[in-house]
Amino acid sequence: MERRLAAILAADVAGYSSLMEADEEATLRTLNACREVIDRLVASHHGRVFGSAGDSVIAEFASPVEAVRCAVEVQQDLVKQNADRPKEHRMHFRIGVNLGDIMVDGDNLLGDAVNVAARLEELAEPDGITISGSVHEQIRGKLDAVFEASGTREVKNITRPIHVWSWHRKLAGLRNESEANEALPLPDKPSIAVLPFVNMSGDPEQEYFADGITEDITTELSRFHELFVIARNTAFTYKGQTPNVSDVASELGVHFVLEGSVRKSGNRVRINVQLIDGQGGNHLWAERYDGNVEEIFDLQDEVTCQVVGAIGPHITDAELARMRRGERVFDEAHDLGWQAFDELEHANWAQRSLQPNAAKKKLGTAKEKAYKAIALNERCLLAYYVICMACWQEYLMQWSDDLDETRRQFTSAAEVYVSLAPRSHRSHFCSGGANHISLKPEAAARDYRHSIELNPNDALVHGMLAYADVQLGNLSAAKVAAEKSIRLNPKDAETGPAYLALAQAAFVEDDPQFRHWAEKAIRAQPSAPIRRTLMIAHAAEVGDQTLLDEHLHHINAIAPRFISRLLSGELDPIKIPQYREKFLSALRKAVLPE
Repeated sequence: MERRLAAILAADVAGYSSLMEADEEATLRTLNACREVIDRLVASHHGRVFGSAGDSVIAEFASPVEAVRCAVEVQQDLVKQNADRPKEHRMHFRIGVNLGDIMVDGDNLLGDAVNVAARLEELAEPDGITISGSVHEQIRGKLDAVFEASGTREVKNITRPIHVWSWHRKLAGLRNESEANEALPLPDKPSIAVLPFVNMSGDPEQEYFADGITEDITTELSRFHELFVIARNTAFTYKGQTPNVSDVASELGVHFVLEGSVRKSGNRVRINVQLIDGQGGNHLWAERYDGNVEEIFDLQDEVTCQVVGAIGPHITDAELARMRRGERVFDEAHDLGWQAFDELEHANWAQRSLQPNAAKKKLGTAKEKAYKAIALNERCLLAYYVICMACWQEYLMQWSDDLDETRRQFTSAAEVYVSLAPRSHRSHFCSGGANHISLKPEAAARDYRHSIELNPNDALVHGMLAYADVQLGNLSAAKVAAEKSIRLNPKDAETGPAYLALAQAAFVEDDPQFRHWAEKAIRAQPSAPIRRTLMIAHAAEVGDQTLLDEHLHHINAIAPRFISRLLSGELDPIKIPQYREKFLSALRKAVLPE
């Protein structure tokens, strides 16, 4: 069978069934008009439509640059056409673009590359475009269109995670990526990004082991107040890629980049690591560390010590001595803890990819492995963190049938975690989360601040502090914490709480920037229900029925019990009475119309 490399564009209409149900003939006329635009632009960019059924279009291009250029022009032209149509007849397309090897069967094209393009299209917003990391590598610097990194996603029926980049028409005002990144100046202290260590073991099942080493080194570096450390989740947007280190440093606004590899064979581990001056491109040093699996924490600490010594000239020997060298031994329990953390990450990917059933299953597996780890070694701290985060997700998504039991599990794990590790920023963050879901925002904010005192570089903690401050009515403080979170983690979904806090503050202040922040929060994590609920309240206030229906559809598909529990008082979005009533009254207007 003939095979070749091709860029695949997949497009379909958002909410097509609803449009057909409302007015079949008008919808068909609009679809035909849109298809004329799409077919014309595909041909003008040297592409070929090889599949179309109902509202979908699939086309191939020899060049990924032409495929993406075509996608952008399609969206721009269709948005202009929509402006001339009645609101009820407007048609919004989603587009996905992938690059890969395809099989030729007559006029048809088959294969994994086509399937991935279709899944990418499902991740795009209406009027938006989602592309894979392989496409982004090819178009970088060749188009004016700006694509935002949207993290790594798991998609339906594709076993491997996909690196995703997104374009939305509201980004079209930015001329190129370099201008988009001008908002990331170098910090006034040594700054570093730790790229995902490469698994060189030859066994994909050992991927969690390499990720665990990267996670721990990032966490250890983050504890030093004299350093600025990019969040792990942003760094992991480069996983599976071979980016130019100078480009990474420029995109993230850091002085240094640490990269490495891990090879595990039986009971032996080898870590290769190199520290690079991202601004000049010079290699500062490179080392190889060998040891037994039981010594993995010592090897990590040695890497951390070398990095700190090289880039943190003002860090004292006493501060270095506080590192936990020789205090920890890697055992079967810790290995299970890393596996549990990996399951938690896959649950997050499934949730962001709007796959609630897969996410629930992964959360259950993560908790099961974490409890097994604790049974083997009650001092396996990562296992407590996994339990807390899994319970938090179950609560926030309202997937739990027994909210009291979820709170109990969360609180119990957090209390033990703090007692075992009172100097761990994560333990106090988990305590804050337990207070958060127990509707105690004052206590949650105190815990988050304590966590930041112990580790000033955790973007998620800054984001949750911003969220807690909004609940308490401390809007100015919330904005400061949110901006810090976004700077530490500019390219990942965990920045979502920060964008949400900014959106909530804008909502209660009637700030016209509300839509900007709310859309960023939703793009960061499309499945998070509170973000769509806020947009529903806004849509009810301004009378935008299309916007209201879109977000109601999403929230009912993913977290159908969320709004009813919110209105019943089981959840408390904002503590200040006048702010809470503004939000809830708008929400009642949306879901309980007179």
